[in-house]
Amino acid sequence: MQKIFALLLLVTFSTAQAGEAEIRQSLQNKFPNIGKLEHIVKTPYAGLYEVVIGDQLMYSDELGKYLFDGNIIDTKTRTDLTEQRRHQLFAIDFDKLPLELALKKVKGNGQRKMAIFADPNCVFCKKLEKELTKVNNVTLYLFMYPIFPGSEEIVHNISCAKDPLKTWEDKMLKDVMPPSASCKASSDKIIALAKKLRVNGTPNLIFADGTQVPGYLPAEELEKHLDEASKK
Repeated sequence: MQKIFALLLLVTFSTAQAGEAEIRQSLQNKFPNIGKLEHIVKTPYAGLYEVVIGDQLMYSDELGKYLFDGNIIDTKTRTDLTEQRRHQLFAIDFDKLPLELALKKVKGNGQRKMAIFADPNCVFCKKLEKELTKVNNVTLYLFMYPIFPGSEEIVHNISCAKDPLKTWEDKMLKDVMPPSASCKASSDKIIALAKKLRVNGTPNLIFADGTQVPGYLPAEELEKHLDEASKK
């Protein structure tokens, strides 16, 4: 009986490995510039395989003939399975973030934590900044991430200001441009960090539990995520 069980495990493992190999070979043949396929794992539903390409979670059949881009919903529980997996696969170790590179703001007791990648010329970053004025009891870590034209100079001038945090808030909330300044401040380390974390746009939010949320959230959603992250 033990031999039969061991044989079944071996067959299952071999089949899974064959599926991964088939998918990898097929995708690399069809998309020569696809890059490194770091993650190909069979899911427990519909015979699909998870495939991570860059910062995207996609799905494939076992032969790699088809790629599926979209969210899988459990119709019984109405759970977004794809979103759950994104949170797990792209989670970030908050404690290992180089927070010394960020502008820090403590509101209230500061118990909840959140990191933000934002660009001074980003419209949705400005909307987010207004929503943050409604959120209390949080420590915010702002990584100024210049990705829009002209933003690098603005970020440099803010970094060189006497009070960078106030200068940032004046720019985002009051549209007050920072005065020209000269210092050794550089955005290179933050740009490198963003690339490492696969932050491709702004705003990009990272909560204390490692959950990464690309895009703008209103205050009520921010509160929800902050509370959930603080419980984990």
